[in-house]
Order: sequence, then structure tokens, then C-alpha cells
Amino acid sequence: MGTVINFRQAKKQLARAGKEKQAGENRAKSGRPKSEKTKAKSEKRSAKRRHDGHKIDDPADKGEDKNGA
Repeated sequence: MGTVINFRQAKKQLARAGKEKQAGENRAKSGRPKSEKTKAKSEKRSAKRRHDGHKIDDPADKGEDKNGA
């Protein structure tokens, strides 16, 4: 026969584990020095500009025909 478990206690343990995982993620995200946060923010902004710079303009958006005339 299997082991008898108390569902109430098991549910509470599962909730605690979930909260601890979330707390660990929050500590990792928030527990950085300001210099690291600003560096990450500037790198993200730079990557977005680089990505946007590689977009191809659609001539239909500007009212031009596809031949460029």
C-alpha cells in the first residue's frame, strides 16, 4: 500500500515552493547594482535600434509604386 499524505499539507508545500522560486527570480532581477541595470538597459536599447535599422521600407507605405518611380 502507498504512503498516506495529507493533501492540505502537500498543497501548502507546493505553494511555498512556488513562492520561493518567484522570490529567487525577483532577487536575481532586483539584486543587481545600478551600473549593471543601466548597462543592461542601454544594451537593450542599442539592440532595438540595430534591429530597427535593418528593416526594409515598404514602398506601398509611402504611396510609391514598386519600381521606385
